[in-house]
Amino acid sequence: MEKLKLWEKTPLFDAAFGQEDPTLTPFLLPGERARGAVIVCPGGAYAMKADHEGAPVARRMNELGFHAFVLDYRVAPYRHPVPLMDAQRAIRFVRYHAEKWHVKPNKIAILGFSAGGSLVCTAATLWDAGDPAAVDPIDRVSSRPDAFVPCYPVASLTQFWHEGSAHNLLGEDTTPAQLRRLTAEFQVDAHTPPAFLWHTAEDGAVPVENSLRLAKALAAHNVPVSLHVFPYGPHGVGLGDERSPLAEQWSGLLGDFLNTLGF
Repeated sequence: MEKLKLWEKTPLFDAAFGQEDPTLTPFLLPGERARGAVIVCPGGAYAMKADHEGAPVARRMNELGFHAFVLDYRVAPYRHPVPLMDAQRAIRFVRYHAEKWHVKPNKIAILGFSAGGSLVCTAATLWDAGDPAAVDPIDRVSSRPDAFVPCYPVASLTQFWHEGSAHNLLGEDTTPAQLRRLTAEFQVDAHTPPAFLWHTAEDGAVPVENSLRLAKALAAHNVPVSLHVFPYGPHGVGLGDERSPLAEQWSGLLGDFLNTLGF
């Protein structure tokens, strides 16, 4: 698949970090029918991106009838806000090119696993409407996703957190205010997009409380939310495997949820 650079000249790029420019890899369904799209953000503690949470998930989204894109966002030693910039740009990028790719511009979801789940939570709660005065026309487009899908997410950086992800994202010298700003439950409001969350109760790396507390905050603000907690499975099971019986249901349930939203 062809990788698409998000910027001609990537802001805050540092060649010394040994990473490529952030890219989107498209997984587009054939035909001219307009469809919703899902941008996939693999996890990896903001240190790497897990292969099994990228292309296989995009192909599964295709099977469910959606266009998909895999985001290769920047990770440590890049710090916040760089990953968020990449995620916001990815949403703008797909929305800007929606007509060309037969994507419904108001039906773009962002999905992420673990630290990628942290990233999509941030993208969904700290979005902006675009800058109408921007020279780059893509920057004039809204970065608000129309749905977000945190999968066993590092949704909290204040409680039940994953220390490695937090340190890779922010460094070790963080303030309570910074941690709270990037904890999704405290940033939810009535304009937060609908959410589909899932977790396993046995997750020992990123406790299920991350999803429970976020779902409670969404419900308190009357944001549509679908929460699924499966009884078995360790952290990082992706689409599901023999270690996580029942959890493989999540993708089909997500398809139903997105369809109810008009994707």
